[in-house]
Amino acid sequence: MNSGRTFLEVCNVSKSFGGLVAVNCLSFTVNEQEVLGIIGPNGSGKTTVLNLISGVFPVSDGSIRLQGTDLTDKSAHKIARAGVARTFQLVRVLKGLSVIENVTAGAVFGYRRRWGKSAELHARQLLERVGLADKQHQPVSALTYIDQKRVELARALAGDPQVLLLDEWLAGLNPSELQTGIELIESLSKEGRTIILVEHVMDAIRTLCHRCIVVNSGQLIAEGTPAAVLAAPAVVAAYLGDD
Repeated sequence: MNSGRTFLEVCNVSKSFGGLVAVNCLSFTVNEQEVLGIIGPNGSGKTTVLNLISGVFPVSDGSIRLQGTDLTDKSAHKIARAGVARTFQLVRVLKGLSVIENVTAGAVFGYRRRWGKSAELHARQLLERVGLADKQHQPVSALTYIDQKRVELARALAGDPQVLLLDEWLAGLNPSELQTGIELIESLSKEGRTIILVEHVMDAIRTLCHRCIVVNSGQLIAEGTPAAVLAAPAVVAAYLGDD
């Protein structure tokens, strides 16, 4: 499902940390209802791109726009209010709260805000969807790592974001969990959600993504369908090195 309408624009974006250039003049667009994969070798700048879109780091140069609204200089909480939600490579949960309280927080502070019983009902529905309905009253600190990832995804969804950023959400899953995770993301795509997926699991990239960009040393080196980019000589060289 892909409307073909440009939804998110990343234009000539750069990010430097002192003398290190993590992202170098990167440009790409994401269409409404598209699943875009961002792939590349370790340390290539993929997570930094998500951090810039979500406001974790300020952009050094360039611009980011969501449906024409400039996000470039906005803080992370204002970008969340504008409709960008995310999961993190290293799971971030609110450890002093229960499972359902974690997800309810996403409903209260996200793009489409809910309060009170409405927020709690929405949180319960999302926990059922990610397979945690029977654990909603447990402290989140008592959960396994995999279940904490499910809580984080439910919390990101709780605000009904316009764009969902998933940073290696499938990492660390066993084969059956991986298949369940792929099916869950696929169902989100079929709902018409716009998703940006940073992932090393190539089966997931092939199954889920309408289009991919490949980043190496903070620069765009390939763009196209998963099959096309994974066969591109520059991408093979980036992952495996030149012969």
